[in-house]
Amino acid sequence: MHEELVDHLTRSTPLSRGEALRVVQDVLAYFDETTEMYVRRRHRELQAQGLVNASIFERIEADLKYRAVSPPNLTLRQLRRIVYG
Repeated sequence: MHEELVDHLTRSTPLSRGEALRVVQDVLAYFDETTEMYVRRRHRELQAQGLVNASIFERIEADLKYRAVSPPNLTLRQLRRIVYG
């Protein structure tokens, strides 16, 4: 799976083939996360840092624009509904 990328990483970095494969798998798993999963995870992380919901949802709204596959624009209300139903 993704042999060309693994080959490229082993040529261009000090990673071994096994390490490069793990990196590719980790990156792919990270980007497999749905928008809803990302919003819930980031909400938990930011809440654990002591941020309040108003700041959390504004930050998540801004962060979503920089995801590799940009989701549709979500309003603050839609973000809250993802977290709280």
